[in-house]
Amino acid sequence: MQKISNLKTSSISRRDFIKTSAAGAVTVLAGKSVIFAAPAPRKMRVGLIGCGGRGNGALQNCLDAGEHIENLELEVVATADWFKNKAEATGEKYNVPASRCFGGADAYENLLHTNVDVVLIATSPNFRPVHFEAAVKAGKHVFMEKPVAVDPPGGRRIIEAGELAKSMGLAVVAGTQRRHQASYLRTQYAIERGAIGKIVGGCVWWCGGALWYRNQNPNESDADYMVRNWVSFTEMSGDHIVEQHVHNIDVANWYIGHPPENALGFGGRARRKTGNQFDFFSIDMDYGDGVHIHSMCRQINGTDGGVREFFRGTEGQSMGGGRLQGRDISTPDFPEHKGPYCQEHVDLLNSILRQEPINEARNVAESTLTAIMGRISAYTGKMIRWTDITENKNSPWYNLTIRPTAEDFEKGEVDAPLDDIAAVPGRDK
Repeated sequence: MQKISNLKTSSISRRDFIKTSAAGAVTVLAGKSVIFAAPAPRKMRVGLIGCGGRGNGALQNCLDAGEHIENLELEVVATADWFKNKAEATGEKYNVPASRCFGGADAYENLLHTNVDVVLIATSPNFRPVHFEAAVKAGKHVFMEKPVAVDPPGGRRIIEAGELAKSMGLAVVAGTQRRHQASYLRTQYAIERGAIGKIVGGCVWWCGGALWYRNQNPNESDADYMVRNWVSFTEMSGDHIVEQHVHNIDVANWYIGHPPENALGFGGRARRKTGNQFDFFSIDMDYGDGVHIHSMCRQINGTDGGVREFFRGTEGQSMGGGRLQGRDISTPDFPEHKGPYCQEHVDLLNSILRQEPINEARNVAESTLTAIMGRISAYTGKMIRWTDITENKNSPWYNLTIRPTAEDFEKGEVDAPLDDIAAVPGRDK
């Protein structure tokens, strides 16, 4: 068993050269001291939509990334959240004026009307197609958390907005941080060059304990309750196969090179206290040409966990953590500043500065749609084909829209589903 070997890049990087040059700004020419002015810092204005735990984390990751890039100044200029007090709390931390801390269903629109250059979108997944599309149309560079939709129309909407972003020269990076993580990049590089031969099968897992939940308060509106308790409702998160397990599914799509042709699986609910999601899923994802990946995820306390990916090839295997058994492939050193959550922002900001914008909209949308395909199969007991949710307009799943939608929240037309009522295979969509 062998680890991937690394091929070292140049010992003096362009960044180090610039830093060294700046340190030697005073020199002597023809016997006279000459002072070279340091280049003026480049400035980007950042706005955050969704000021919860992940949103605040993403904002700090972005600011940390800015410190890693020479002569770049980042300023937080606006915040937005369904709950205005959360937007204000984040804004106060970064000295954002109260007039630029927006709350309510239209908070994202108000933020996009400001002079922000880069928008971080960390609202619950049901809002992301609307918020992303609006950000692109407003001409903003975007970082958006995963997943990016909860139903097939939402996933396709992300792809369309991503194509518009591409035509406008806007950068789009998604929160599938494994695509920016050095160990995963080295593994993908080696697999793509035949380290384990052709992938013929594998397993992807995200199994752990239950997440937090919130009970509905007396006199609390259904809209506020669903936003506060978003990890419990399929309408808000897409269920945990979509909201959480999408990371591992994304790795399968990435390493194999395309989404699966169909999915067939099952799941169930036994322990959850609120909402309507399942506790577990087990899905067979058929990638064609005899390649099957088993997708398994679970959120049940007191059970064994595991978050990893395994792939079997014709000439070896990938066991995760950068470990391969197969051919020895030399790989370059991929950068990772303060971990992958920060590196994805480094890559976003650098792509903007170099005018070579990254666009990850399609990748994250396809992985989200793959997870949605698995969820629909588990809920219904039916085999769901990729074409059912992406091409075949006559399929009952193509226009399957989960309500209340983001637009329903904006209209004030929100009725929360009953708690502890879940889908029944063979009966429900």
